Amino acid sequence: MDALTLAQEIIDGRRITREDDLNFFLTCDLKELCEGADRIRKACVGDKVDLCSIINGRSGRCPEDCKYCAQSAHHHTSCEIYDFLPEEEIVKMCHVHEEEGVDRFSIVTSGRALTGEEFDKAIHAYETMKKECKIDLCASMGFVTAEQLHRLHEAGVTSYHHIETSRRNFPNICTTHTYDMKINTLKMIKAEGMCACSGGIIGMGETWEDRLDMAVSLAELGIDSIPLNALMPIPGTSLEHLERISEDDILRTIAFFRYINPEANIRLGAGRALLTNDGETAFCSGASATITGNMLTTVACATIRSDKKMLKGLGRDVTPEYMKEN
Repeated sequence: MDALTLAQEIIDGRRITREDDLNFFLTCDLKELCEGADRIRKACVGDKVDLCSIINGRSGRCPEDCKYCAQSAHHHTSCEIYDFLPEEEIVKMCHVHEEEGVDRFSIVTSGRALTGEEFDKAIHAYETMKKECKIDLCASMGFVTAEQLHRLHEAGVTSYHHIETSRRNFPNICTTHTYDMKINTLKMIKAEGMCACSGGIIGMGETWEDRLDMAVSLAELGIDSIPLNALMPIPGTSLEHLERISEDDILRTIAFFRYINPEANIRLGAGRALLTNDGETAFCSGASATITGNMLTTVACATIRSDKKMLKGLGRDVTPEYMKEN
């Protein structure tokens, strides 16, 4: 068996499970693996690249102890600290990103969960964006109840994000909540009929087997969008001294995630600076989506435009559906 033959089998309907020889992905030729992943991407997802942008709706003072995170109160970093942003600031940025032709816009908040008055503010902001904008709306607000998910869905949110690593590695990264709590949230997202967005960070000291296990676990859950982030160690966090992961290792990970999750959007997140031409190689290795922009500043427009220029050069479609309707 070679990578290109396996790719064709997956295109023809085969699906990888835990019973398969997953070590194949670690030993096969990287160039062939990436080429096969790109063939699967084209056949199962197509040439449309899903672009999403985020706004940091609440920053800092997070009680969780995730070792990679600058916003954890357990770390001493230079991250900004502020409460939930005013609605007008969020809506304004949504309009900016819609005008730039981004597919989806998400409010991301620090903390274990968004509750009470701040959650109500988020609901109202989403209702306003749904009324004024055509862009798809997403959320990443930590742990939510089924009732909160339903309220978000009614307010216009179509996708909810929850980050992951492997079950075995999870206690090495976070001790203030559990892997099963994450899984339960993802199951509620699917039950609500929303797009489940869940991936992980690689380069946190995990093994290749951890990465493979995460890829299979996400396939078993039927995850629709899989953000893959390469750790950029942040001074003041517990992982600040880790070496940055190599480009070849990032590409191998992206490629086998595509083989194992052929119909999902494999989304580039943090760490694109570690890749050739800010991720061009990854889009030839199975990636079909990306986070774009620069968070809170209008400088994001330049990043969005450079991303779209690069992707158009690869023959990809970067026009969101709401623009095609006009």
